[in-house]
Amino acid sequence: MPKGTLIAAMNMGRAAEDEFQDWYDTEHLPERQRVPGFLVCERWIGVDDRRISLATYDLESVAVLKSPGYLAIGGENLSPWSKRVTSQVGRLMRFEGDQILPGEQLPPAKAGGLLLNAMNIAPELEAEFNEWYDKEHIPALAAVPGVLAARRFRGTGNRKYVALYHLSTPAVVESAEWKQARQSEWTSRLQPHFRDHLRLVTRRYQRGA
Repeated sequence: MPKGTLIAAMNMGRAAEDEFQDWYDTEHLPERQRVPGFLVCERWIGVDDRRISLATYDLESVAVLKSPGYLAIGGENLSPWSKRVTSQVGRLMRFEGDQILPGEQLPPAKAGGLLLNAMNIAPELEAEFNEWYDKEHIPALAAVPGVLAARRFRGTGNRKYVALYHLSTPAVVESAEWKQARQSEWTSRLQPHFRDHLRLVTRRYQRGA
């Protein structure tokens, strides 16, 4: 069974930043870390906008999200604090899915940055899109200096496909090597057919920083 992921991206919206961070640090993230099957739980914030919050949860499998441990803290069972805070934020994306590349790799421990690319693709080009991602795009970007891991996921939510790139620093995506690696004739041909594209460049969250 493939490894699973849960990804939550949001704008803090009307929530006060200090309360939002307190809620995430002292209640929301620790609740999920205690659920059996949650393997790696990480938080990230936007490089250009610190009110963009991204949380990534690596799971034994996506089935963990149907387990009694998770259902006890999710959905209708959210705490009063969670319901109040989440009513004030803007949800950019919630994604549940399976890791489709590469294998069962977990994220590296010391990444300073994370790039998220999420999208849908025109149905008639989906097979070619996956071939391009697997055979050209991911291998090219994974070889860029400073890229620590490059992984792909397929699942459900308002986007079907997500790619996560763990980086030594967020500045990797501004490097000449990165820009060169993401250019190709195949890429240029497929890009016009991307739908609902969400790109977030983030840095690792550190409390008080």
